[in-house]
Amino acid sequence: MRVLVVEDDVDISRQLVTVLTDAGYAVDSAADGEEGHFLGETEPYDAILLDLGLPALDGVTVLERWRRAGIKTPVLILTARDRWSDKVAGFDAGADDYVAKPFYVEEVLARLRALVRRAAGHATSDLECGPLRLDTRAARVSIDGNPIKLTALEYRLLAYLMMHKGRVVSRTELVEHLYDQDFDRDSNTIEVFVGRVRKKLGVNLIQTVRGLGYCLAQPEDAA
Repeated sequence: MRVLVVEDDVDISRQLVTVLTDAGYAVDSAADGEEGHFLGETEPYDAILLDLGLPALDGVTVLERWRRAGIKTPVLILTARDRWSDKVAGFDAGADDYVAKPFYVEEVLARLRALVRRAAGHATSDLECGPLRLDTRAARVSIDGNPIKLTALEYRLLAYLMMHKGRVVSRTELVEHLYDQDFDRDSNTIEVFVGRVRKKLGVNLIQTVRGLGYCLAQPEDAA
């Protein structure tokens, strides 16, 4: 899962990037509205954390422009503004949720997980596929109740496939959603990570769709 943090406060931005990275997300960041608008319009994110009081271009304007351009990425507003009119302006501009500063990072993570989950059509934080279970709250994976240890990148790959269970996901899409913009991306490495995850799971749930990509499905669904 890949997220964008648009926040001009250096300390808050650094804190969010660290916490989100530790939680298993690939994270990009922008320090003003213009850069944030550009990234949100040109890069594919699973969710965006957006401050309202930004330099160069305010957050409400950024969000309005994204929505007018047809960008449907879930947006969580982060702001020190506590007037109800600012909250209304954010929601009217197209925000999906709102957290006021100062905030608890645990609440931000919970709201972010909920946004990503709902956008993918999932009602709960537990994702299942046959014997495979992925707990998005604790970032834990198990097969038939037995824990599976994955690296951060392996977890992101599996979580993305689980979020889009039953749909063919191309290598390009995986690259775009697993790595941040500064990572040296190479779609060929996706095959290596898919192979590692398959080996660790020990069950044939990740199907290769020749020429298209990968699909996570139960064996009887993939037949």
